[in-house]
Amino acid sequence: MFGKKSDNAPQGRIDSLIGVGTRVEGSIRFAGGLRIDGEVVGSVEAVEGASSSTLVLSEYARIEGGVHVAHLVTNGTVVGPVVVDESLEIQSKARILGDIEYAVIEMHQGAVVEGRMVHRDSKPELGISN
Repeated sequence: MFGKKSDNAPQGRIDSLIGVGTRVEGSIRFAGGLRIDGEVVGSVEAVEGASSSTLVLSEYARIEGGVHVAHLVTNGTVVGPVVVDESLEIQSKARILGDIEYAVIEMHQGAVVEGRMVHRDSKPELGISN
């Protein structure tokens, strides 16, 4: 609120949409913002260096595969491992069936996670030894 806004904040715009009733079979790599209202059978990941990549899953969305993005806002279902480099918001109708790695998390009442939740530091290691 009063602090400096992060350069890696989630972006507010959606560049691509997978609509309700659409099923994609295969891996998806994206940059920018992606909203999924349909179904994906395969992994969904942001391209390397896309630190502002944002994935939004509506309550109708379902992903069967791994997810690796900078920012994730989910109200849908993910069956597979989830890695979020920056911020993760799990809304009330969300279901994640798999392990989660996250830096910052917000979880709403009613959300379900069946898997391990592992905090990871969002700052890269400097590689300094003593």
